[in-house]
Amino acid sequence: MFVNKSGFNPFADLGPKEESALNKSTREYFSTAVEVDSLVKTKADKANLKFHYRKTLELATVIALSLVLLTAQLARQVSMAATTAETADITIEVADIPPTEQLHRPPPPPKPSVPVPTDSEDIPEDLTIASTEIDLSDIPPPPPPPEDDDSTIFVAYDEPPQIVGGMAELSKYLHYPRLAQKAGMEGIVYVKVLVGVDGRTQKAEVIKSKPENMGFEKSAMEAIWKVKWQPAKQREQKIRVWVSIPVQFKLVSS
Repeated sequence: MFVNKSGFNPFADLGPKEESALNKSTREYFSTAVEVDSLVKTKADKANLKFHYRKTLELATVIALSLVLLTAQLARQVSMAATTAETADITIEVADIPPTEQLHRPPPPPKPSVPVPTDSEDIPEDLTIASTEIDLSDIPPPPPPPEDDDSTIFVAYDEPPQIVGGMAELSKYLHYPRLAQKAGMEGIVYVKVLVGVDGRTQKAEVIKSKPENMGFEKSAMEAIWKVKWQPAKQREQKIRVWVSIPVQFKLVSS
């Protein structure tokens, strides 16, 4: 059963009957309840709005007071005393600038005169040039071809030159320098040797020595000149080549 404010009566289509006391009291109850409910909701919304507004105002007031106090504390720490700036002493010295000297360059040398042929006989003899004739029959013969240079010796080989007897044979001719022996020093000498086709040393040069000027160079060179070599071969043919060998000097503890 539904009752609204417009007085709708579901029993109206049953005939011209009077509204019962129960129906009337029910209708009045529901009408009053709807009005009270809407009134209560309106008052509650207004109360909530006032509450939120008051809270927001209180919060804004607290924040503003906090900012004011913070600004006051910061202002107390700022010193307003005037500071004096240190002034640097500037001394200006005036130096006498010597006048610029103009250097006089010497005049350029005179251009050489070019002789001009002339038939005039009035020109003195010291200014004339005698005629020159070239005799091609007196040309000297061409110079002889240059001698064999060691730097152009063929160095490519199939079998390198080797000392007959190996390094043991070379060590027989080595003499340990007395100065290096007393100092307890060891050394090494790199020697460049030109080995001929006959297996003899033709030239020898010291490339490098460690240490220097201790007598190792002399001893190594003397030993190189005393040993014999197996010459290098290129296609089973003996050739003359340069070869570099290291000569070591080591102390042997007794």
